[in-house]
Amino acid sequence: MLRHRWNLTPNQAIALQQKLRGRVELADRLTPIKLVAGVDVGFLEDGAVTRAAIAVLDYETLVLREHAIALCPTTFPYVPGLLSFREIPAIVQAYRRLRHKPDLIICDGQGYAHPRRFGLACHLGVYLDLPSIGVAKTLFVGTHATLGRKRGSSSALIDKGEIVGAALRTRAGVKPVYISIGHRVSLATAVAIALRCSPKYRLPETTRWAHKLASAKA
Repeated sequence: MLRHRWNLTPNQAIALQQKLRGRVELADRLTPIKLVAGVDVGFLEDGAVTRAAIAVLDYETLVLREHAIALCPTTFPYVPGLLSFREIPAIVQAYRRLRHKPDLIICDGQGYAHPRRFGLACHLGVYLDLPSIGVAKTLFVGTHATLGRKRGSSSALIDKGEIVGAALRTRAGVKPVYISIGHRVSLATAVAIALRCSPKYRLPETTRWAHKLASAKA
């Protein structure tokens, strides 16, 4: 597991992203997936407290097997592109409380599809040395071609001439989600996993469970 300080200024955080992005592995290096986790973060007391949730699901059945929640003081400001520094400290606390560690983590946010190619999914994956992918609800960087309306339709997400992710329609006729590599998972595998974990709804079941837990709705 990686170690670094979290009490950084925004400029120091950007420098650290630029330093650590070289550690991101863009090819598959993962064991057979038995447990898959979703992570999400909410904020309480006008943002002063971070509430992180991890939901661990059986990959075959997508049934919730375990979850953990952690609350801690929020120590980093809201800065677009630096959300991992605001959210990961609480996520790591929740992760450490799990009895059964997941084989892969799906983050509700960006991974490689980031201006510095080091979004939340990359940072968390590198920090924990775990396979991870980003499944974001909104487009952050890049453009893509028009998708077909069928479930499973996808298109490469391109930023500055580089493929940084994929737009994926997980439900027919519904807005796509944006998939990107986090760590130790290729883009093709990340797309397949995201689709596998989204059998009924736009968002993966991992994200849906984590969101309920992070927002204190479960």
